[in-house]
Amino acid sequence: MNFWSSSGIPSTANGPVAPSNGLISGRKHALDGLRTVAVIGVFLFHTVTQLVPGGSIGVDVFFTLSGFVITLLILKEYQATGRLKLGVFYAKRLARLWPALLAVCAVVVAGGLLFPQSGWGGQAANAVPAAGYVMNLSNFGMFGASTGGNALSPTWTLAVEEQFYLVWPVLLLVMLRFWTLRTVVRLTAVLAAAFLVLRFILVAVGAPLARLYNGPDTRADQLLLGCVMALLFASISHGSRLHNSLASGARWAGPIAGAALVAALFWLEEPTTPGAWFDVFWTVGPAVLALLAAVVIGSMVLRPAGLGSRILSHPWLANPGRDLSYAAYLWHMPIYLLLIPLVPSLWVRVPVAAALTVLMAYLSFRFVERPIRRWASTKLEPDVVRPVPERTRELEPAGA
Repeated sequence: MNFWSSSGIPSTANGPVAPSNGLISGRKHALDGLRTVAVIGVFLFHTVTQLVPGGSIGVDVFFTLSGFVITLLILKEYQATGRLKLGVFYAKRLARLWPALLAVCAVVVAGGLLFPQSGWGGQAANAVPAAGYVMNLSNFGMFGASTGGNALSPTWTLAVEEQFYLVWPVLLLVMLRFWTLRTVVRLTAVLAAAFLVLRFILVAVGAPLARLYNGPDTRADQLLLGCVMALLFASISHGSRLHNSLASGARWAGPIAGAALVAALFWLEEPTTPGAWFDVFWTVGPAVLALLAAVVIGSMVLRPAGLGSRILSHPWLANPGRDLSYAAYLWHMPIYLLLIPLVPSLWVRVPVAAALTVLMAYLSFRFVERPIRRWASTKLEPDVVRPVPERTRELEPAGA
């Protein structure tokens, strides 16, 4: 899931850099803390589902956050150069994300071959769609039998985002070429609504849960709502009337949305059997959860000194979210499945799995992700064209 710092905003010594125009500037450490909370939710959902039945909403948060940060990345380069070098963009994404994914696949496959009776047994075939960013399609049987539930199955979220990344940068550049930023905000919102309608149609014709859950189209509105938030903030002048109105609204909307998401962690059980609630939830549920996540993200941007932002910006939350959340997501399921037959007690197995997940995430960051990211930056950053002042005016905020 590219919803970690890996998901998009370019890093510098001081962290990701956002567009200089609009409301976004500098790294928002609270967003790193939000990643940590979301990863913890997903981990608990997979390990103690009865206690945290709604932990899967961490994925909904990730999708929204991913759309937000990838759009900021595109806007930053477009503001500076008047274009986006797509080859460099995709190469940097692969360099940042693929090595850690390949490392997990290699270790799981090797472990399964050496110990076929373990939780990693029989994973060789699953490593192919995982490494190829098509696990979401595999999970709902696009290539034959469904592969859902295996140690590498959670990589479906990475697949959804990478497939989105193939389309969104090109589409955004086309829209920016022909329309103002304010118009692009509206068009993106309409596009998100169109995917909501598509999900309604799929539910109406009886699409299976695996299709609704894993589809790149059935999750597109969640990513696009994050994109809308980034585009909106980039189009608003600091101190404008609209900015002040949003900041005032965020004072109460942010805490309410955050409380709703926290409540959903413990009380929301996504429906799995056909019925009225199934139809309602899988039509509008993902969009509602993404809207709540977008409000939380927006409130942290608009009110960086607010209580929620200060809590999520604490180094104990922000630092793991920045450096370890991506690898922790990759490793948590393989580790937990491996421990199931080895550690019978749930209350021992869960903390052991958590500790091992953090350890493997650190090793991944320290010896795989960071070295390759530095190497890629050295090779690819010089290819980014220097600012073209006369073109930067194309993204100047329209004011409010």
